[in-house]
Amino acid sequence: MKSYSRRTFVKGGLMAGAGLALSPFLLQACAEEASSQGGAEAATAMGDAKGLFFDISLAQWSLHKMLFAKELDNLDFPAYAKNTFGISGVEFVNQFFKDKAEDQAYLNDLKGRCTDNGVSPVLIMVDGEGGLGITKASELTKAIENHHKWVEAAKFLGCHSIRVNAFGEGTREEVQLAAIEGLSRLGEFAKPMGMNIIVENHGGYSSDGSWLSGVMRQVGMDNVGTLPDFGNFCITRKKGDWETCLEEYDRYQGTTDLMPFAKGVSAKTHDFDEAGNETKSDYRRLLTIVKEAGYKGFIGIEYEGSRLSEVEGIKATKALLEKVGAELS
Repeated sequence: MKSYSRRTFVKGGLMAGAGLALSPFLLQACAEEASSQGGAEAATAMGDAKGLFFDISLAQWSLHKMLFAKELDNLDFPAYAKNTFGISGVEFVNQFFKDKAEDQAYLNDLKGRCTDNGVSPVLIMVDGEGGLGITKASELTKAIENHHKWVEAAKFLGCHSIRVNAFGEGTREEVQLAAIEGLSRLGEFAKPMGMNIIVENHGGYSSDGSWLSGVMRQVGMDNVGTLPDFGNFCITRKKGDWETCLEEYDRYQGTTDLMPFAKGVSAKTHDFDEAGNETKSDYRRLLTIVKEAGYKGFIGIEYEGSRLSEVEGIKATKALLEKVGAELS
């Protein structure tokens, strides 16, 4: 996902001390958990039922142009994913309901629309709340606390994870130490709720597979993991030019590095050839890496191309995943 256009900062947050204070609607979510089927277990069951080793979800960023243009509302996203694409898993982006993390009525409505359409909320991708690799202690604490409300909102909706960013400024070692601390502290907050904190390779050091896998090994928590994105391994870009990558980590090595810690996978696509294959990524090779890692959860469609419309790009990505997935299953 392009972080440069998703940096709207959401002010405020749920300030937590040593204890864990659950909001009323989060308590409701915890009470309902035993009767719900979500997260990795649901993903596995649904994937098996379709004959694939994974299930397909839709990352909301695939429709960011429509959402920003107000052609599609966040509340209508679950029904749109199901009715337009036949996809029953959705990955939300907090930017499209940035002021609603603590709005019980809104979250009740969104959760109800997922239920009514037979759609499973998978995760919330959180941006604009501060990087969890910030090296200044006070700013790191603020970033951690800013994420608390999104952990609770995701829990209430029935998601298994929030996706965070391990951004920070400093040397490779300085940011890595900060990321270990930031992810560990947020992971401890999320652990009693059964929620995962997952990091995407999303630019900077985080797009270096060896760096991010090193962070994961040092954190060493069951509920802190990764969200490997097939197309987000650019470490350094030309200033002011998102399209020009100056330093890139090998996407196949990067996916291999991150899959042992994966609790989600992002199928990034930009364009397709006449045979329906992605022009920048070898999907057979990537999905083989995913399968060999023993992964059986959701793979989220994240189309970012411009030649095809968002709708056609999503359909082309889904067809590619189904074709290659069937060959490998």
